[in-house]
Amino acid sequence: MLAFAVVILQFCLTQDAAALPLTPFRYEAQAQRHCPDDTVVWLNFRNGRYYLKWQKRYAMGLDGNFVCRNEARDSGYRRSLLGRR
Repeated sequence: MLAFAVVILQFCLTQDAAALPLTPFRYEAQAQRHCPDDTVVWLNFRNGRYYLKWQKRYAMGLDGNFVCRNEARDSGYRRSLLGRR
């Protein structure tokens, strides 16, 4: 049983944990240059939501940055439903 636990532990330690890249930008134009084929969103790091340009909280607050929407999605952030009702 101990040998089995050692094998499992070695397997877990040899696996690479790849972090998903998320590149935050201070300015919207910087983010658009970084991802010209994607939509730029405002990511609020405090609540873990991103906002589209037409939403009221876009570019509001001090806890956020501009990012590419696909990067935000791939990193586990969710779209805000405010303004969708």
